[in-house]
Amino acid sequence: MKYLIKEQECGYLLKNGILQGLLFAGKHSIHSFLGYELRIVSMMGKVDTKKLPVELLMRQPEFAKRVIRVRIPDHCIGIHMTDGIYRQVLMEGEVLYWNVFEENEIRLVDVTGTEMTEDQVPGMYRHLIPARLYKKVAVGEGETGLLYIDGHFDRELSCGTYFYWNYAHEISCKVFNLKVQQLDISGQEILTADKVGIRLNILCSYRITKPLELVKKLEGASRLLYTRVQLAAREYVGQFRLDELLAQKEEIGRVLGQRLLEVQEEYCVEVLDVGIKDIILPGEIRDIMNTVLVAEKKAQANVIMRREEVASTRSLLNTAKLMEENPVLYRLKELEYLERICDKVGSISVSGGGNLLEQLVGIMAPKMREG
Repeated sequence: MKYLIKEQECGYLLKNGILQGLLFAGKHSIHSFLGYELRIVSMMGKVDTKKLPVELLMRQPEFAKRVIRVRIPDHCIGIHMTDGIYRQVLMEGEVLYWNVFEENEIRLVDVTGTEMTEDQVPGMYRHLIPARLYKKVAVGEGETGLLYIDGHFDRELSCGTYFYWNYAHEISCKVFNLKVQQLDISGQEILTADKVGIRLNILCSYRITKPLELVKKLEGASRLLYTRVQLAAREYVGQFRLDELLAQKEEIGRVLGQRLLEVQEEYCVEVLDVGIKDIILPGEIRDIMNTVLVAEKKAQANVIMRREEVASTRSLLNTAKLMEENPVLYRLKELEYLERICDKVGSISVSGGGNLLEQLVGIMAPKMREG
């Protein structure tokens, strides 16, 4: 039987199942009736042994000088590179690659350490590593991370992205936000001193200052602050009547802020501001307050109307006194009213015997004759 072996191929020549050697590119005649067999494989990429033992193939010098053989220990992974380019991560115990038409290289990386360095695996190729072997830790802007190795605190991480081997060690990280945070305490039902049930909406702004101490002493600063504000609000607000409470809305926030300043060191936070967002009254109390407000506004409006009426009357009295003392002014006032009448009315009929009426007739007569 004739066989054609291509340039990138080779053949395993066997006789009666015993490896005789390797054949390379060219035409070959194999007499199968004499017990010969030829198994052709590609000399690119991973070696195909055609079910032959690797040790048997490695005894052939022509085979051994054309392949790269690497044993990967249990505590390592192999970074497979072809012609200097990363291809894949290898986990097998032993790998065999051809080194004829391309240069294959296997870099062993010990995964029993902690931090994954740039020398071990460059950042752009870390996505090739199985996720179960490493842990990615991302710390954002304005955050800090507490790194724990096998349950013990190791160090504090600043903003950035970190990679740690998770093969021989247990890696964990607690990320804390160091920015100003807002705590919204809504719908707090409180009974005032005069037994009126109200609801408060409170806002509290704070930031974490000592995350490591916080982890050691407390389980969540926000929940503790929430409870503390609740208790302080109930204690303080319950001392006042409703009208007193409404008059000192800003004072409530100031007092609550002072109460929280006493515990901020214990809670490992800095309290920046506390304020009352809303005071919500029961429906019937709100209706009464609205009625009182409407009555107050009506009373104020009546006072203003009376004040304006008095001022208007006083102005008319002063004008009358001036016209009584000055006939010319009186005449000018008549002419002013006459001008207003002429602007709005086409013709005027005046009757009566008063002096003003006679003057009006005398003034209008020429205009009537001209018309």
